[in-house]
Amino acid sequence: MGELEAFRTVFLARQTQAEEAMIHGDVEPRLALWSKDDPVSLLGAWGPNRTGWAELERTFAWVAARLGGTNYSDFRFDVEVAEVSADGQMAYTVGFERFNEILADGERKAWTVRVTHVYRREDGEWKIVHRHGDLAPIDESPANAETR
Repeated sequence: MGELEAFRTVFLARQTQAEEAMIHGDVEPRLALWSKDDPVSLLGAWGPNRTGWAELERTFAWVAARLGGTNYSDFRFDVEVAEVSADGQMAYTVGFERFNEILADGERKAWTVRVTHVYRREDGEWKIVHRHGDLAPIDESPANAETR
């Protein structure tokens, strides 16, 4: 198994489980995947832009508490792009976290978060060092004009 395939099948599977736990209010699996060594950074979907492990840890706990107060289902982490550097020390992913919010009347509201992550190998293990997430806007480009 090559470096990229191993990264995709092992680490990204763990990350998918961690992010699904996060939408159910459990921050611990996410914390376990992050580097505790600066520099680490977050450009968050709900506004927090933070650097430094102490700030990120507090922010992730806040996000988990906020998410945990709502019912969600059908989580997916759809990775569109994944790459590992030639020396095997850095990697990045670009993709989407998709899930449904279950409303009080039982209806489902779809959520899509665009996410980019940067990873660093530390002591032979992949660790996340940066996350940028935002709520996906409607694509207004000319190529999609007929779908609007």
